[in-house]
Amino acid sequence: MPGRRAHTVIRRTLLIFFTTLLLLLLAVVGTVFVILRGPSRDAQELLTRSLKETSAIGFIPDLFLPKARVEEILAYKEEPVTESAATDASLVTISARRSASDSAQPLPGEESAPAQEQPGRDLGGGLRLVDITGPNYRGVMMIVEDPTRVFVGTPEHFGSYGRTLEQMVEDYDAIAGINAGGFYDPNGTGNGGIPEGIVITDGVLTWGDPGDVTSIVGFDGDGVLHVGSMSAQAALDRGVRWACSFGPALIVNGEPEHGRQITESTVNPRTAIGQRADGAVLLLVVDGRQISSIGASFEDLIRIFLEYGAVNAGNLDGGSSSKMLYEGEALNENASVIGTRPLPTSFLVRRLGQ
Repeated sequence: MPGRRAHTVIRRTLLIFFTTLLLLLLAVVGTVFVILRGPSRDAQELLTRSLKETSAIGFIPDLFLPKARVEEILAYKEEPVTESAATDASLVTISARRSASDSAQPLPGEESAPAQEQPGRDLGGGLRLVDITGPNYRGVMMIVEDPTRVFVGTPEHFGSYGRTLEQMVEDYDAIAGINAGGFYDPNGTGNGGIPEGIVITDGVLTWGDPGDVTSIVGFDGDGVLHVGSMSAQAALDRGVRWACSFGPALIVNGEPEHGRQITESTVNPRTAIGQRADGAVLLLVVDGRQISSIGASFEDLIRIFLEYGAVNAGNLDGGSSSKMLYEGEALNENASVIGTRPLPTSFLVRRLGQ
């Protein structure tokens, strides 16, 4: 009899669990249906753009809306990509390098400020961690004082399988890292092995066509961040040594961008990168698709970067790829329900002395 009772309890528990799961699923589907097929075109457009910004669940609007309506909502994405204004490297002055022994001292030309006025937590070795909060989101920013420590990490070969951020950090023995460029990901099933656009590693074009114009994010040999739309050859001609493709550019030469891609963006998990006038690199990851952090728009990212003094900044791949690691520890809540995704590129931070 005890065995029969235990069997009955397990069966009832499983029944309650799956019934609850089914009801939650029906509630979500019902909510999506009401928004996408309801009377509010603004709500319909907002949800469609939000879902279409991610490959994993981007197919959902196609289940409820005619193809022509989805294309109409996303028409701003079809605008041709043309080369944008070049980054003005003179706005960034990398006047010195900090080491673990002098990281608490101001760089030449900086005003000395009390320790309590410095944002975030000092990790030592020229790294600082700042918690980022907003009305609908939370995230984390890592400030890397020496920009020449930031580089692009990749798998050994493109075309087969990518590497998770954890694997790339371990491959390069990096102290920290974030996900970087986009990749071929039909319906969220990509294996991270095929980058979108171009990849430049150590001054060599390792993926893409030299003449294709894409939105890139990358560093030149002096550690100056370049953002905007350009061909791979134009990037190489500007001295870019480490780069990947994604976008849009958020801040260019001290001025925030205002195009439709910026103003019509919705809230999602985000990864982005920026640089201050003193050369310090700002690595930013914002959580999304959670009760406590719905996500951030591009305009939110611009506000954050301006608050922390960025003169240039660019958006990177987000969604279920958004992640930041420091010494092997995840510093944010990744939105992926299937674990860390394999990637073709990452922005990694070298350890001191490497």
